[in-house]
Amino acid sequence: MKTVFYPLSLRSYCLFIFLCLVSITAAYSQTKVTGKVVDFDTREPLPFVSIAFKGTTVGTTTDFDGNFQLSTDKSVDSLLASYVGYNRGAKKVRPGQSQILNFELKKFSIGLQEIVIKPGENPAHPILRNVIKNKDRNDKDKLSAYQYEVYNKIEFDLNNISEDFKDKKVFKPFAFVFENIDSTSVGEKPYLPMFISETLSDFYYQRDPKKRKEVIKASKISGVENTSVSEVMGDMYQNVNIYDNSILVFDKSFISPISDNGFFYYRYYLIDSMTIGNKWVYQIQFMPKRKQELTFTGNMWINDTTFAIKRLEMKIAEDANINFVKALNVVQDYKHVDGAWMLAKDRLVIDFEVRKDKMGIYGRKTTSYKDFQINKPKEKEFYDKTPDVSMVEGADQKDMAFWETARHDSLSKNEKKIYAMVDTIQTLPAYKTYVDIITIFVSGYKDLGKFEFGPYYNTYSFNKVEGNRFRVGGRTTNAFSRWYELNGYVAYGTLDKEFKYSGGFRTFITKKPRQIISGNYKKDVEILGQSQNAFTTDNILASLLRRQPLNNMTRLDQYSGSYELEWFEGFNNKISLFNRRLTPLGTFRYEEITPENTLKVVPSLITTELRLLTRFAWHEKYLKGEFERVSLGTVWPVLQLQYTLGLKGVFKSGFTYHKTSLNVNDRIRINPIGYTDYIIEVGQVWGKVPYPLMELHGGNETYTYDPFAYNMMNYYEFASDQYASLSVYHHFDGFFLNKIPLMRKLKWREVATFKGLAGSVRNSNVNLFLFPNSLSTLQRGPYYEAGAGIENIFKIFRIDALWRLSYIDKDYVNNYETRTGRKISTFGIRGSLQLSF
Repeated sequence: MKTVFYPLSLRSYCLFIFLCLVSITAAYSQTKVTGKVVDFDTREPLPFVSIAFKGTTVGTTTDFDGNFQLSTDKSVDSLLASYVGYNRGAKKVRPGQSQILNFELKKFSIGLQEIVIKPGENPAHPILRNVIKNKDRNDKDKLSAYQYEVYNKIEFDLNNISEDFKDKKVFKPFAFVFENIDSTSVGEKPYLPMFISETLSDFYYQRDPKKRKEVIKASKISGVENTSVSEVMGDMYQNVNIYDNSILVFDKSFISPISDNGFFYYRYYLIDSMTIGNKWVYQIQFMPKRKQELTFTGNMWINDTTFAIKRLEMKIAEDANINFVKALNVVQDYKHVDGAWMLAKDRLVIDFEVRKDKMGIYGRKTTSYKDFQINKPKEKEFYDKTPDVSMVEGADQKDMAFWETARHDSLSKNEKKIYAMVDTIQTLPAYKTYVDIITIFVSGYKDLGKFEFGPYYNTYSFNKVEGNRFRVGGRTTNAFSRWYELNGYVAYGTLDKEFKYSGGFRTFITKKPRQIISGNYKKDVEILGQSQNAFTTDNILASLLRRQPLNNMTRLDQYSGSYELEWFEGFNNKISLFNRRLTPLGTFRYEEITPENTLKVVPSLITTELRLLTRFAWHEKYLKGEFERVSLGTVWPVLQLQYTLGLKGVFKSGFTYHKTSLNVNDRIRINPIGYTDYIIEVGQVWGKVPYPLMELHGGNETYTYDPFAYNMMNYYEFASDQYASLSVYHHFDGFFLNKIPLMRKLKWREVATFKGLAGSVRNSNVNLFLFPNSLSTLQRGPYYEAGAGIENIFKIFRIDALWRLSYIDKDYVNNYETRTGRKISTFGIRGSLQLSF
């Protein structure tokens, strides 16, 4: 037999041909699928959705933005998508081909009865106990220090826009927006963009002492010139820390699913275990144990060695007792960096709804983090020299080229259009008209360009002293000047036939730091000692809702000037000089008790006061206009100290005295039974002063509820030259009513109040001026009143039942009513408007 040897090159060639045929066959038989999963209603991407080929173990999960990629060489015909809380999705697959398959999953409610619990310990519980045990190790806020670069993108849109809405005449000017969206996004529900912002900042944190600082390097906001908006759009005030026991959402304290007390509020179920990245994780589903509590429902993926949260997807419970929020979804993805678990991506989606199934607002916040530095603290001076949140010069002037390279994620096609659309919308006359209407309703002023007229609710009122009162006034706007403001009004009463008027100014010296000087002259009538929160005497609602005729008023002629310095946000001083002439009206008279024990009528009192006010609210944040600003609050107590010096002989002043007062107020959250607000105030007057210069404790003679007044006390009923007061308001947030099936749907909330006041007047001051018939001291003991109420009635009303608990004996009541002709009520019903989440 003859043996034939083929050359090596020929063998290699044959082998090459064989391998090519095999690879071609394999390539042809491999099925590749890419796609995206979104919520059917909101169009929001769904992260962490399980994707798998039917009948196989080949699967994956969607990434943070809802995208997935999957391939197999097995014979498959369909692809399945499953997500807790949603109907399962299925798509037909073309075997052996590359293709794009997108899923739109619809939500459905999961009943607890669908979960089968077998005997023995719930396998999720040991995992949760380890998560809770290791919270301090895994919570980034327990690190000694960290820093990172953060990119925030926030968008607000009108949603649920029906065809009928688009066809309404008033919205015809905005038709181009709907046409644009519909033509560029097939299947996208039309929406009206209202606002979009981007911020890029460096964030710094140290634990001991706890300091936070954010330096905003770039800011881009559609149609908004106010830079303070940028400061609250950064990372400092826009985050959810799952490791906190309670999570503050719209000023409501929600229980974290990994709270130390989580087992009391949640049911946990071990759903799956898998690999995400290079980390083995457990998927645990959590659900509320009871209805309408402030809890979440969702899933978390827990690392098996560190017991840290790797991924989180949760939403507020659908029946949670919170107003105007149809849904709130939180999605977070964590990254292991230098031994620490850091938040890498964060998405918050809120569906605001005023009326069910009507037009609402979507709010979307997407945040990403990078360039982490762990446990490398900054020097102390770094935190002390600048504010907690600051913007670098020119941060709001960055061009498109900068943003193209600086963004962590590129803008979508629609997002790029939103900037242009929002800016275009704001140039439309119809938009300006609607904004004017809303502004008038909220601020009370009508903008006329460089001047605004108002407040409209003070235009007409009535009382027993002035009769029908008419008033016109206003103030200059930012179009007139961003550095100074002029204001004033003129009023006339048809009964007293007198004109009243006021005029003033305020101007900045510097804006950083905030320094303002102001001056004012006022000639008008007022109620001495009235709560600062009460309606002004010329508010039409005060006139309509009075319980008793208003005749105990005082004419005030007042000159004032002040200088205010804000050392940093939350800490400011104000020094003021007041010269006042007080003249009694109606049945009132000022009667001085002479050494001979006779009465001398004094036509008016003149006093000049120097006041120094110090206010401290640690980490308080403001949304600032030029002059006006709105406090966004603080989690710390707010302290206010005022000292007043009476200057006898200055501008004809007749009295020398000293006054001090200290006010402390705070909110204490007491899960699960709501929160408590309290106000403590103490004060004293040194020197001889007549009763109009003492502390005239604020009563309330209207049917409206005033949280800063004694609602069952009359005006001019009690005076003190030394006093202490306590006001406590506890809001149960529906803790009891949520347990009653018939009441649960109303979402009413319980509130309880208590107010106590102790005070006295020294004999030297009692014997200086004769007290009017209505006025008494508190020498018989403290004054008390208490109340119980229901808030959140139709989401906007509050009704309180109030009881006066002291100074109700027959001797006091009969004597008071005989002297004054005015009633004292021991029980009353008060109402108020209260808009809250």
